Amino acid sequence: MNHLKDAALTITEMVVPASLDADDAADFHASVALSNAICRNDAGVSDLDATAEEQLPQWQDRTDFVNRTFLAREGETIVGAVTVGYGVAEPTSAELDLMVLPEHWGRGVETALLDFAEQEVRALGRKVIQSWTLHPADPGDAPLVPKTGWGLISPSPLAALLQDRGYSLEQVERNSSFDLQADAAPVQRMLDDALAVAGPDYRVVSWTLPTPPELRDGYAWVLSRMSTDVPSGDLEIDEETWDAERAVRRDARLVGGGQTVSVAAVEHVPSGTLAAFNELVTGSDGTGVTHQYCTLVLKEHRGHRLGMIVKCANIVRWRGIAPQSPKITTFNAEENRPMLDINEAIGFAPASYAGAWQKRLD
Repeated sequence: MNHLKDAALTITEMVVPASLDADDAADFHASVALSNAICRNDAGVSDLDATAEEQLPQWQDRTDFVNRTFLAREGETIVGAVTVGYGVAEPTSAELDLMVLPEHWGRGVETALLDFAEQEVRALGRKVIQSWTLHPADPGDAPLVPKTGWGLISPSPLAALLQDRGYSLEQVERNSSFDLQADAAPVQRMLDDALAVAGPDYRVVSWTLPTPPELRDGYAWVLSRMSTDVPSGDLEIDEETWDAERAVRRDARLVGGGQTVSVAAVEHVPSGTLAAFNELVTGSDGTGVTHQYCTLVLKEHRGHRLGMIVKCANIVRWRGIAPQSPKITTFNAEENRPMLDINEAIGFAPASYAGAWQKRLD
């Protein structure tokens, strides 16, 4: 189903353009601008902005993950949107990103889009819907508590709508930021100390995407472990299957969006396998905010300070790659105290929060 109409509102699927300057690219630009405006409004920070250049490959390549965006219009005016995303090889869940600005909220736009998106998920045969809400750092006087019991988020219109529609607040994630222009010496000291604790069985391996051929299998393996080793509460997460070709496609989407990605990993020398990794990402504007994407220490290698090693090693490396970037922004589950302890020791501070919501379909 890709079209719905009533007397005032029309919902149609956005055309994914072949390029950003194509004749049919206006809607894609508008959807990215809407997403950025929603993030700024809901989180109270601009750190989460993305560019159309960065986003387009994620919509064009549907080999591993499909993003479909549906635009709500009143006349010719876009008044909201919803994106339905899902993994091709992962059969259980689909993700919804509902975007309606405050000036259009409360007139039925948000409910029409949510109804429409849920119909799309049912048509896919998926049994679980997941969605995320953004919130400012201050949870306010009547905060919402997730099922994990860790963290708080402030009430919001979108959170209230999801609650009313049967979604459960499963988890809270903390969005933290780190000042990249601060003194670098403490980070180097923490790296040296952690390397001494880890000992000779572990060594740092770093690269900038695209991943060298000899590292692709190992990189694919640790990427696959993000679906099994990261705290996720009761969110239903399918175990992902990765191979070198899937890692290459991911590299191509990121690099094709004008992004620079630095990976700092730790190799377990006796086995020759990667035991931990961290990714730092920025767009074509070297003065923009740096995003930390994946960070993981495999369960079987925890307790050796490897999380501190990959984070600090990549920050040290990143200062030479994007010396003008002002800060790093990253998300971590509130119950992931080992990683948050590392962040806080390095100097990351809370900037905003996200709520992870889930609904099981009948």
